[in-house]
Amino acid sequence: MDAAETIPPGRTNGERPECDLERADRNMNELLQELRVAQTGVQILFAFLLTLVFQQHFADITVAQRWIYVVTLLLSVITAGLLVAPAAVHRFTFQRGLKMETVLLGHRLFTIGLAMLAITLAGGVLLVLDVAVGSWFAVPVALPCLLLLLALWYLLPLPLLQLRHARSRPRAGRLTGR
Repeated sequence: MDAAETIPPGRTNGERPECDLERADRNMNELLQELRVAQTGVQILFAFLLTLVFQQHFADITVAQRWIYVVTLLLSVITAGLLVAPAAVHRFTFQRGLKMETVLLGHRLFTIGLAMLAITLAGGVLLVLDVAVGSWFAVPVALPCLLLLLALWYLLPLPLLQLRHARSRPRAGRLTGR
């Protein structure tokens, strides 16, 4: 038996032999595992931001630093909401026959949440560096941090997506069936 005969009909070499619901279950489990990583980061940042206001030297920050703090705190709440939302959606749609739709919505919320997490982390860097050394250093460092995070999380996967797309296209001259 050759390799072409062992692949189920309608599948390519890169696909797992699973039905749509099995794939949705696997995708949901993978999504929830990935969310745990991102949620931990935003929870730590949120906790740090919550404690800042109660520090003795918080009263000494400038008006600009106070606004950076407020905006970053609010961004962290929004980010936490976006990253917890897929688990909440899953809980409300549990055993209602909406697994594939739940996974897709969770993916979208997580994708938006990652962008918000990058902005929130950059806001945290901006705030801390502005207080520590001044805006002359904070702004030019926070912006590249934001761009680096966005590049790592959004641009780095693009070559993999292009590779997957290239593999799925039939090549000229290749036999597509037997």
